[in-house]
Amino acid sequence: MDRLSSTTILPEAFEGAKDDLTMQLALVWNQIKAPLIVPLLRLAVFLCLIMSVMMFIERVYMGIVITLVKLFGKKPEKRYKWEPMKDDIELGNSSYPMVLVQVPMYNEREVYQLSIGAACGLSWPSDRIIIQVLDDSTDPTIKELVQLECQRWASKGVNIKYEVRDNRNGYKAGALKEGMKRSYVKQCDCVAIFDADFQPEPDFLWRTVPFLVHNPELALIQARWKFVNADECLMTRMQEMSLDYHFTVEQEVGSSTYAFFGFNGTAGVWRISALNEAGGWKDRTTVEDMDLAVRASLKGWKFLYLSDLKVKNELPSTFKAYRYQQHRWSCGPANLFRKMVMEIINNKKVSLWKKIHVIYSFFFVRKVVAHINTFVFYCIVLPSTVLVPEVVVPKWGAVYIPSIITFLNAVGTPRSLHLLVFWILFENVMSLHRTKATIIGLLEASRVNEWVVTEKLGDALKAKAGGKALKKPRFRIGDRIHLLELGVAFYLFFCGCYDVMFGKNHFFIFLFIQAFAFFIMAFGYVGTIVPNS
Repeated sequence: MDRLSSTTILPEAFEGAKDDLTMQLALVWNQIKAPLIVPLLRLAVFLCLIMSVMMFIERVYMGIVITLVKLFGKKPEKRYKWEPMKDDIELGNSSYPMVLVQVPMYNEREVYQLSIGAACGLSWPSDRIIIQVLDDSTDPTIKELVQLECQRWASKGVNIKYEVRDNRNGYKAGALKEGMKRSYVKQCDCVAIFDADFQPEPDFLWRTVPFLVHNPELALIQARWKFVNADECLMTRMQEMSLDYHFTVEQEVGSSTYAFFGFNGTAGVWRISALNEAGGWKDRTTVEDMDLAVRASLKGWKFLYLSDLKVKNELPSTFKAYRYQQHRWSCGPANLFRKMVMEIINNKKVSLWKKIHVIYSFFFVRKVVAHINTFVFYCIVLPSTVLVPEVVVPKWGAVYIPSIITFLNAVGTPRSLHLLVFWILFENVMSLHRTKATIIGLLEASRVNEWVVTEKLGDALKAKAGGKALKKPRFRIGDRIHLLELGVAFYLFFCGCYDVMFGKNHFFIFLFIQAFAFFIMAFGYVGTIVPNS
């Protein structure tokens, strides 16, 4: 009988202990909230509002400039001298600049034929062009295939060089730098660069090189990217929205105002003398293209962006590939900012306004503030105000400014405006990875020089679009579940539940939707969702 009574008391004792623990946690929370949590959260809100205003001013400024450029701006052919290249009876083809076309690649089984074929298909006098395939492949089978493809084009009379090296030091920058050391490059005037998934049209050189020929102050001609798989899934549509803003607004504004913008690493033509004067390719960061552009700009060289010239390429179609790409694109600029800020300040060749533009606008606001504020404010600080109602975020900072910034970002892709809500959620989730990468770059922590080549599908993508099922990878916990997103998802869900039960802010719908987005992307499922249109 005593044993029976003791077993009936256990659940009551457990409930009592549970209530005591809850009360103790509540007591500790109430003791630290007023003197510690509230002041810290108010400081965080203040800093986030300052960063939001910085982003708002930057977006509005670029919106005004791009509107003026579209309404009253001159086309590139009017701003700079441009005349079609003509044959010279006396000089013959020697009147044409010698063009080097570099195609760096690494284990590109699916796209090597497309990229080499597109490069060899460029229209230019055959004795004034050299195609240089820089193969860093570690797979001997792929290496052999690439070499055979180069030999096939060589047998057709194309001046193509197949170059390999015995290491991958410096990754892409190392390969490009090694390629520039070849003896035959000394006779070249310009170098066009195309990554392995890029397919330029045959007239690409005819539309770009004349700008360099007739305008000795120009160092770089950059073309726009055109995405061949933007409609593959919801994730590629979201990427298209983000990148369209970059090309439609950021690159155009930089080209029209300060004749400076970040080289995109591909689909561009450099004047070799400018490239050499800037110090050539450096592998000190994972954004060797931006590094070169900044150094060339500090030497006084100008850049030109051609929005009407588009080069087809492929977007990452798996969340894993996209995460690695965004880590490189976020970590590299932050690390480059750390390395070059004093060099920019001490430079004597460029104006003060250009220095301010490069340091404040190009680097600080776009490459640091934008990533950190998006995640910290909307995914951490704003949800935290639900738990601490004493801290109030003004409506202009929580609603109006973000809405205007979002609209200005979305106008670059009008066809996807109906996907705006999905894009906001997608960008909020990706801001977690970008913030982490930015901090790694600023602190030069581990993974600062991590380089994972973005996976391309090429012909496999066409097979998928044609209805042929690709072999699905086996589910592995390490590849598919991302604990950072999962942790943020649970945090947002907890804040939403707290708001429903005790809160006054009525953010719970926003919090639940955000939590759901983080949860979905924690498992990498966004790459499988296909939009209706």
